[in-house]
Order: sequence, then C-alpha cells, then structure tokens
Amino acid sequence: MKSHIDYEAAFEDYLRTRQIPYVAVDEAKRAAFRDAKLKSFDFIVYSRHATNWLVDIKGRRWAARKGSGKPAWENWVTQADLDGLKQWQEVFGNGFGALLIFAYRLDADGEPPPEVVHTFRDARYVFAGVPADEYQTQARVRSPKWGTVNMPVREFAKHVRPVADWL
Repeated sequence: MKSHIDYEAAFEDYLRTRQIPYVAVDEAKRAAFRDAKLKSFDFIVYSRHATNWLVDIKGRRWAARKGSGKPAWENWVTQADLDGLKQWQEVFGNGFGALLIFAYRLDADGEPPPEVVHTFRDARYVFAGVPADEYQTQARVRSPKWGTVNMPVREFAKHVRPVADWL
C-alpha cells in the first residue's frame, strides 16, 4: 500500500471510518515465496463473511467519455496483477480470496454511479469490487504491448458490486 497514492489512501480511510479490520501491505518490503518474486497486493481485509480478501486497488477516474458523454466503467488491469493475486490466494489458502477493487474518483461535475460515495481529501470516490477469479474468466486482452486485459463493460457490470457487499 502506498499512502501517497490517493486511491489507496482513500480506500484505507474508507476501511478505517467503517471500522473494518485490515492490514496495509508495505510494498517496500516485497515478499518472495519459493524463490519467485510475486507482485504485491495492497491490503488484507478481514470480512464479516466467510471469505477474507487480498485486495489490489486500481485507481480510475469516473469521467464522461468523449462523444457519448456517459461515464465508463474503466476496468483494465495487467495480466501480472491477476497472476500475482492468483499466486497469493494459493499461498494464503482456504478462507482467503483475491479481490480487485476499482477506486473511481468522481469528477467534480460527474454524476456518481449508484454506489456509495466516500469523500476523502475533498475528492469523492466510489469503490467497486470483483473477485479476481471471476474477472480472469471474462478478461480479454486489451494491449499485448502493455500486458493489459479488461472485461467488456457489460460483463463487468454483471460481476462488479459495491465494496460494502464484499466486506
């Protein structure tokens, strides 16, 4: 977790204000497991449900797209993000799942999506999550050059839920 990154700091504030137990992962202390370097995630979040979450925060802007004027559920990640989360989920074992949380910062004049809005440092955020394994099954290559994938917006809308539903 990088506290200087607003999206991650805003999510940590969200957890703290709702008294949801969590551990922020110190990325400076990168872990290695079985001699393989794994991409870090941002938080371990303890849920009131059966699954605790290994959370990777993906910051995005919720802004109108050119032409259509409608905001989009930007949801791209790197394949390395998904591979790392899958490996960490195996390391942690039963009771833990990997969760991608998209932290959408709302433009000042943007209409928020129909989820809970959290205000942090004079900015408004919406946190929406999708389990990494569900995401992986629907992911399509976005850019081979950059190693990014994304879910088609319609599929993403079927799987994503407000973060409160997961926690």
